[in-house]
Amino acid sequence: MGLACAVSAQAEETIRIGIPVGLSGANSVVAPSVVQASELAVDQINAKGGVLGRRLELVIADDGSGAQGAQRAYDSLVFQQKVDAIVAMETSAARNAGLPIVNRGKVPLIYTSFYEGRSCSPWMHINAWVPEQQVAPIVDQFMDEMGAKKFFLIGSDYAFGRGMLEFTREYVESKGGTVVGEEYLPMDGSDWTAIISQMRSASPDALITSTAGGAPNVTLTKQLRATGVDIPYGNYAIDEGTAATMGTDAEGIYIAASYITGIDSAANNAFLEALNAKFGAKAETPSELSVPQYEGILAYAAAVEKAGSTDAEKVVEALGEVTVDGPRGSITMNKQRHSPLTMYLGRVAADGSVEVIKSFPDVDPGEQCPQLAG
Repeated sequence: MGLACAVSAQAEETIRIGIPVGLSGANSVVAPSVVQASELAVDQINAKGGVLGRRLELVIADDGSGAQGAQRAYDSLVFQQKVDAIVAMETSAARNAGLPIVNRGKVPLIYTSFYEGRSCSPWMHINAWVPEQQVAPIVDQFMDEMGAKKFFLIGSDYAFGRGMLEFTREYVESKGGTVVGEEYLPMDGSDWTAIISQMRSASPDALITSTAGGAPNVTLTKQLRATGVDIPYGNYAIDEGTAATMGTDAEGIYIAASYITGIDSAANNAFLEALNAKFGAKAETPSELSVPQYEGILAYAAAVEKAGSTDAEKVVEALGEVTVDGPRGSITMNKQRHSPLTMYLGRVAADGSVEVIKSFPDVDPGEQCPQLAG
């Protein structure tokens, strides 16, 4: 066999997974942990002989954390790189821009970011939380345990920010509370001064924010702390890694998450040990954004094994049937392409770690994509 033929045969044997992620833009703060989690998953699978005797290979593309960058990234991955599947931790803006390309190219997509819910495609499965799983723990804590009745909502002006806060408003009002203000800033905005001033004037009992993950969390929280805001503060988008970099600014923030580093299980302990062994001092803090990415790649590998093929239609069918036993526990994307998840209500401590207050086993994602059920 000539060299060219050998290289071609080797390329055909590799299973290629596209990873569009925000190496630039709002998600650039969290992207490094997502890339590390992806690399660890592929290394572990390849060390065990790959999938169907074939090695996995990552193809990473910067989506710029937004729609235009995602269109370029997905077009390259699907039609130029011809990846076998995509596993993506992205903003909702990036996901919404990439989905038409996925649908056109008929490529399996596992979306691994928490999001505002009800995004449906015959080619997509989702292993992260939706509002039905994430909003109640925070709102219930503020209303039932801390006596909050008046809420102020702040978000980034895109699908996630608005979708999460719309659900929150409805839930607060269903419990007899009121929303005294709801304000948004563009995804790339960084000056929250006017909104914070409006919030102070409204005198709420509690604050809930839903911004793009990463940079907007940092700027908003720093400005809130600088003005002395000390009412109960729930943040839908802050991850443990970002909190750890923010120092005392993050202290006291309430989160609801399906993953925290303190989960005491054999699977999570093994994951943390493997991450540190691979990356050493350069290991990023794993988080609610990186761990579903790790598990998403494991889910894809399991689906290919079950299907006995990388054939897209067979893999998509198998994705709703396989279970991954990972750092978050047993995850199966069998509820209308979504997954029941154990959720944790936590509060950020002074060192950036998360203290678990309550846990909620196997929270159902509710009605998401009924047209794709069964």
